[in-house]
Amino acid sequence: MNPGKIEEIRFYSNELQEEMELLIYLPSRYSPLYKHNVMLVSDGKDYFQLGRIGRIADELMEEEIIEPVIIVGIPYKTVQERRRMYHPEGDRHKAYIRFLAHELIQYIDETYPTYQMGSSRMLMGDSLAASISLLTALKYPNCFGNVVLHSPFVNEHVLEAVKANENPANLSIYHVIGDKETDVPTTADGRLDFLTPNRELHKVIKEKRFPYYYEELDGDHTWKSWQPDIRRALIEINRLS
Repeated sequence: MNPGKIEEIRFYSNELQEEMELLIYLPSRYSPLYKHNVMLVSDGKDYFQLGRIGRIADELMEEEIIEPVIIVGIPYKTVQERRRMYHPEGDRHKAYIRFLAHELIQYIDETYPTYQMGSSRMLMGDSLAASISLLTALKYPNCFGNVVLHSPFVNEHVLEAVKANENPANLSIYHVIGDKETDVPTTADGRLDFLTPNRELHKVIKEKRFPYYYEELDGDHTWKSWQPDIRRALIEINRLS
């Protein structure tokens, strides 16, 4: 199996008023003659290095389980900036959502051969990166039709955004949470129970009748739990969409 390649590029965001680092994964059989699905992955460097998402995508495409996909990893610069952009109450989170939906996806569509429709695009993230992925998909369901959530941070802001959605059929959601995520250390909010709010999110998503996959993993709020799940996540979200 020939591995795909990862290009490191710089992209200036007017919404964020700064240069963003991007990691662009192109599959081994990439050709500008054929269109591709697109995944935008916040916490992108972690997904490539700790989650090994590129290698997993290589395997799934080799096995013809998923369609050819371009993966766009978006690393965070500092823990503080991550919170400002990803947290539902972060002072830059609205600008980050506009960056994803207005700037980044347009750049990818203009630069690479893509299908340019919501059903062929996916957002993915873990913890706060999952929260911002979900909020972006809810705000722009015609732009992003699929979202993968690994242990999202959930508060009333997130729950209300799900409840307010009027077209659940347009968004497929893959959602997992670890059954030991009851005392998670965070950088700014002390130790938090992630499991209980995620169970509430699960209830709300089911009631709204989104195309949906949910499971509670045997694990905690770390890549030790999330990494083994990525293969299934990519398979299931493709099945749901």
